[in-house]
Amino acid sequence: MKQTENPIDPKIIEFIHEHHVFTLATSNQNRPYTCSCFYIYLVEENLFVFTSDRHTKHIQDVGQQNYVAGAVALETTMVGKIQGIQFTGPMHELKKDVLKTATKAYLKKFPIARLKDLLLWGIRPNFIKMTHNRLGFGKKLIWEKQVER
Repeated sequence: MKQTENPIDPKIIEFIHEHHVFTLATSNQNRPYTCSCFYIYLVEENLFVFTSDRHTKHIQDVGQQNYVAGAVALETTMVGKIQGIQFTGPMHELKKDVLKTATKAYLKKFPIARLKDLLLWGIRPNFIKMTHNRLGFGKKLIWEKQVER
């Protein structure tokens, strides 16, 4: 099977760039866990990038099961403005060339991160669902990584 890329809807990309915190969901031995992380998104890599210490529960969970889920939501009480995404994909520690690019971009957005050791992680989504009520009540935009057989 060969992986191919179909373009992600620009409305999804725009929403991702308008925000900076996602909820990360992990699981280990049937015990789910969530946390909030400051992120950047590298469009060219289709990669959410965030920092976290190796000793955190969510990073320990990923050592056992690296397939994760995440969500970004617009906080509003106005139903017509509701927007948010849910995504799934594998998570990994960043290395080599992508680490260099990601570090530069992450520190540009979050310069305070220079104050501690920066260990960057990435999630490469293979599924993204966006709820976009500004396009119509309950409107969903769905992107999924295509696999050629």
